[in-house]
Amino acid sequence: MALIEFTDKGLFCPAGGFYIDPWKPVDRAVITHAHSDHARWGSKHYLCHPDSKPILQLRLGDNDYQTLDWNESLNINGVNLSFHPAGHIIGSAQARLEYKDEVWVFTGDYKTEDDGVSQPFEPVPCNVFITESTFALPIYKWAAQESIFADMKTWIAENHAAGKASVFIAYSLGKAQRILKPLAETGIPIYAHGAVYNVHQAFVDNGWKLPEVRRVTAETTKEELKGCIVIAPSGAEGSPWIKRFSPYAVGICSGWMQVRGNQRRKNADAGFALSDHADWEGLLAAVNATGAQKVFATHGFQSAFSRYLNEQGIEAAEVKTAYGNDEEETVSEEQNQPAP
Repeated sequence: MALIEFTDKGLFCPAGGFYIDPWKPVDRAVITHAHSDHARWGSKHYLCHPDSKPILQLRLGDNDYQTLDWNESLNINGVNLSFHPAGHIIGSAQARLEYKDEVWVFTGDYKTEDDGVSQPFEPVPCNVFITESTFALPIYKWAAQESIFADMKTWIAENHAAGKASVFIAYSLGKAQRILKPLAETGIPIYAHGAVYNVHQAFVDNGWKLPEVRRVTAETTKEELKGCIVIAPSGAEGSPWIKRFSPYAVGICSGWMQVRGNQRRKNADAGFALSDHADWEGLLAAVNATGAQKVFATHGFQSAFSRYLNEQGIEAAEVKTAYGNDEEETVSEEQNQPAP
């Protein structure tokens, strides 16, 4: 019996009787992080890292939540479960399962570069490693974060000099918190779409020290927004909501901006290849650091990645899952309101 089985509800641990990041309602759900493709409504009991709990409450409402801190061990029907930092977003965890001298690790989503906000990724030695493969192609090689932040600041300065607002399209959970510090260093007021502000406030209310963000409301004046910085979720760039910032320029923060042409297809003025997922080299380094004898690649370029690992002498297989759309957010009713 495998320690983790891939089922139509999600990753199931038969010995422990629980699921990890299930995409259908179950009795016991272990959640690696609070993105919507890994944390879904309807389960009876949720186990997560303490930093994920306020976002799960925001997104899923009141439920039976239990938390487990880094490196703490919880015995569930003889399976020792522990969380280890994934470095993806605040609170993101790898789930380590140990049973009868066998160790499996499910990463959820992760990145190997320390972003200065989330707890940095820590490799976890194991027998079997289940890894994401969102950007598992050699073309995806991220520039250093500080270099990207410098480019963002230069772009803001150019927009400000031209009297334009700088609108950053960044996912409300993860990217929005990651870019706050460099944006705040410009001294220009930062405004946020409601979806971004709600996540920001949930973290602040739970003790996180983040730079000040102002929510955009119907009462926010045109004068206040002149030349400002705005953070909005994906989808906002094509909605009537964004027109209130005119004149403005749009910059998209996403690993997909690494590929030439994606910026043009998004009708953006700038693209910043900033991702909360590991690049090709980061994925390979993570796999090698675990010492795993078997690797399962999920959500992303899993076919290419598993094939490459097999060529390198690491036994690997691809697995289809319902993950992979954490960086896709629905345009809300608020965004669809006409500009004042």
